[in-house]
Amino acid sequence: MLDKKVLVSFENMLIEHRAALLSQAAKTLKESCGDSCPQSGDFADIASQESNRTLKLRLREREQKLLAKIDKALAKLDRGVYGICEHCGGDISLERLRARPVATLCIECKQDQESEEV
Repeated sequence: MLDKKVLVSFENMLIEHRAALLSQAAKTLKESCGDSCPQSGDFADIASQESNRTLKLRLREREQKLLAKIDKALAKLDRGVYGICEHCGGDISLERLRARPVATLCIECKQDQESEEV
């Protein structure tokens, strides 16, 4: 079980990471004009613009998934169940949480899950 000081540090880290992701997403939205922008230039320019747009959309999808995981971790902190494996109910090690603060499984359950996927 994690002590109060450690839990507060994880909460602060998750809140800061969430704020940084939201800030970056807002910056990306400001910089790109989206689908309503007229595409101009030759075919190579248009292809490059489309490629950049596709990459930005993929990155945003990944950021959205990470934001959802951060929100879930923050909710677990509020409920007092942060750091508890969702599969076996055991503690997730501090080292694992430091490496992956949004982890929902202990290392053993995660390894079992990954071996089943192969």
